[in-house]
Amino acid sequence: MTTKTYTVRGMHCASCAAIITRKLSAFEGIEKADVNLATEKAKLEFKGEAVTDESLNELLGKYGYGLVADQMHETPSAPAIDRKAAADSMKREKEEELLEQKARVQFALPIALMVFVLMMWDIASRSIPSVPNLPIPMDLFNILSMALATYFVFRIGAPFLHGIVMFVRSGAASMDTLIGIGTLTAWLYSTVITLMPPVRKLLRVAGDTYFDVTIVVIGFVLLGKYLEARSRMKTGEAIEKLIGLQAKSAIVKRGSMEIEVPLEQVRKGDLIVVRPGAKIPVDGTIVEGSSSIDESMVTGEPVPVDKKPEDQVIGGTINKQGAFTFTASRVGEETVLARIIAMVGEAQGSKAPIQNIADRIAAIFVPTVLVLAALTFIAWLAIGSAFMNFPTALSFGIMGMVGILVIACPCALGLATPTAIIVGIGKGAEYGILIRNAQSLETLSTVDTVVFDKTGTITAGTPSVTDLVPLDGRSSPDLLLQLAASVESRSGHPLAQAIAGAAKQRGMALLEVTGFEALEGVGVKGAIGEKLLRVRKPDGNDATLPQLGPLQQQGKTVVMLEEGGVVLGLIALSDTIKEEAAEAVRALHQKGIKVVMLTGDNRLAADFMAKQAGIDDVIAEVLPNEKADRIRELQQQGRKVAMAGDGINDAPALALADVGIAMATGTDVAIESAGVTILRGDIRKVAQSITLARATMRVIRQNLFWAFIYNIIGIPLAAGALYPVFGIFLNPVFSGVAMAGSSVSVVTNSLRLKTKKL
Repeated sequence: MTTKTYTVRGMHCASCAAIITRKLSAFEGIEKADVNLATEKAKLEFKGEAVTDESLNELLGKYGYGLVADQMHETPSAPAIDRKAAADSMKREKEEELLEQKARVQFALPIALMVFVLMMWDIASRSIPSVPNLPIPMDLFNILSMALATYFVFRIGAPFLHGIVMFVRSGAASMDTLIGIGTLTAWLYSTVITLMPPVRKLLRVAGDTYFDVTIVVIGFVLLGKYLEARSRMKTGEAIEKLIGLQAKSAIVKRGSMEIEVPLEQVRKGDLIVVRPGAKIPVDGTIVEGSSSIDESMVTGEPVPVDKKPEDQVIGGTINKQGAFTFTASRVGEETVLARIIAMVGEAQGSKAPIQNIADRIAAIFVPTVLVLAALTFIAWLAIGSAFMNFPTALSFGIMGMVGILVIACPCALGLATPTAIIVGIGKGAEYGILIRNAQSLETLSTVDTVVFDKTGTITAGTPSVTDLVPLDGRSSPDLLLQLAASVESRSGHPLAQAIAGAAKQRGMALLEVTGFEALEGVGVKGAIGEKLLRVRKPDGNDATLPQLGPLQQQGKTVVMLEEGGVVLGLIALSDTIKEEAAEAVRALHQKGIKVVMLTGDNRLAADFMAKQAGIDDVIAEVLPNEKADRIRELQQQGRKVAMAGDGINDAPALALADVGIAMATGTDVAIESAGVTILRGDIRKVAQSITLARATMRVIRQNLFWAFIYNIIGIPLAAGALYPVFGIFLNPVFSGVAMAGSSVSVVTNSLRLKTKKL
């Protein structure tokens, strides 16, 4: 099964998205179709049969839509630089389309506002004695209004008429169909009344016309569409910013020469020179030189990171000072930045389960509104005329029908979820929190338990010297470390390297060792001058040492330095807790979340680490294949579980958890199994990701509420349901204002997430 992403042309509302989804889903050869109004993308999953782009466009062309293969997803193996070119091209197209909309609004809105003022003046003069009549004779006003309304309906409002044509041809009704039918009905009625007095006399109706309503509705609806389109462009800024981080070229060593080449010509293994202030073009490993690098674009941390030979560098980060040379290890789509862009783009185009409600309603909304509008017109004629004269009932019937068609916009409903998802996931990317899809974001908002793996997640993942305990009365802690480190520096064992590393960090000079020998399963030995030293693990004979027990009870690994059978001292090592671990756990507790540590380590070591971090519960001595079972047990207790880990052995648990959270410092397998990836392994971002998820879902619920409330309140008002009791009848002009306001308010509310502090 293959997947392909397209940009959708001609899609302007939620009902458009519903039509496209329905038609594509039913097309032979397509397994699944996801159409996203906010991103204007369609993601199609194809079966084995070949489906051409031409056949898809032939299908959708009948309904006024089109598909263009998205270059940003079309060629996964293309160089990352192509993404920027594709993104720039798409941005230019959107900007040109927005300029066209702006030009139409700039022409239509002043006229609509002028007519609106005159209309309000006329209404006021009829109901308030102190307000003078319009200074323009009504006959002249009607002729001018008819001329303007005709131009508005057939020229400015041509897309709405096209919606009617598509509805007649295919039975597919969109928001344009509603506006088209409403304004065309008002125009036709008014034109007949104005130009055919005998018809007006036959129907016994007054000379009131709705040319002004037609002009103002079209003007306000165009304004709403323009503001909505402009706001939607802002929701995708995160991807645009990420793509803009890519370097355009690289200085590559070719023999003895340094040559600047386009980024797409960089290959794995190339030696690349980076000068002060330059962007690092691709991922790699420093082989010469050192520098301080701003990695905030992938980590969110503002403090530059010092780099030296053998350290990793990330493409798109900025070299602050110093020059260095590195070997390219990942290029094109393999770089960290390219993978981030792909992940964020994929996530922003995905749908949260909560959106299914809106999608189902949007699919049946427009046909329902058409029926309601027709029933409203019939009801006013059939029932209204029994309580009032026919001309008045007819007038109210037309006003009610037009008002319903105008106010019943499903756009806000269609935008409620995707705009918030786009902004929320983009906000996460800025903080170094990569969310794989909208479903992960929604599930993360409901989490009440976070399970942390210990090694590499709560702890640094590497042993460090924690205690130096001299026992012979003559050796100082520093001398104890210097002697042990000198002998251990000849060994490749991780504990030996940790001891040697501790001495180097303290600036100690290592002493010359002769006669070095590794003692299998015991330790090492060697001579320093006349001292024959041995570094070994404790045995049964050492159990009487009072200093040994407390260290081992803390879960620490203890080694002993002895000379000639006399123990000079103890050196304790432990995987140290991350500096930010306690802060991260406190932040989760403040959110009412239970924190559990899951580890294969022994109970003593696990309890000691958990106590330092303030963790609620510990599940220790768990085999790798049992971790998923422990997650399942928590879920069976009714808990919503997020699992945070970084190793290959964490992958099954990450996949089974309601949400898997992978540390990007870990393995690719763990990252692929997770719904959320935390860059640089800062576990404080786990709490931030939950804050973001909850804020995003809160905005989605607010959006859905306002989208529903506009229609729940507006449609009865527009139909005139309150007129018999309260004398309230919503003019179609205000229906147009409300329709525009609903979509703009939903998008604006989503954009508030940009200002959210995590």
